[in-house]
Amino acid sequence: MYASKMLGVCYRYFRSSAEAEDALQEGFIKVFKHLKNYKGEGSLEGWIRRIMVNTSLNQLKAKHHFTESIDENELEDHVGWSVENEAEITEIMEEIRQLSAGFRTIFNLYAIEGYSHREIGEMLGISEGTSRSQYSRARTVLMKRLSGKSITGDRTI
Repeated sequence: MYASKMLGVCYRYFRSSAEAEDALQEGFIKVFKHLKNYKGEGSLEGWIRRIMVNTSLNQLKAKHHFTESIDENELEDHVGWSVENEAEITEIMEEIRQLSAGFRTIFNLYAIEGYSHREIGEMLGISEGTSRSQYSRARTVLMKRLSGKSITGDRTI
């Protein structure tokens, strides 16, 4: 029932489908193993999503990807856009997947999952300032990459 949605969650954290599928499988093992701990507070889907995010993060932490950075020359002024159709959403998600693991993870946690920089710092063992900086750089790289594509308008990430 939740497999395809949760695969999408895991897929945002990894470049390869195989890594996302591994995280999904490990995540569902944890779900079934700890289902007795679900107290019915909040949605079951939200509880499962949190497990999938944490499982993905744990796999990424094991590979030490959270200190990656980019050359300052890659940073550019803010460029905005709006999403007009599903093809553009797919294009944006693909560009997110192409970010370095550190940038991609922090971008997903902040912009998509809605965690605060303080929470991200605690989850990843980095400072709040590092989370803010990495998010800003990830956003700038995305905007630079998408500025030459069909994404137009005033909406910002």
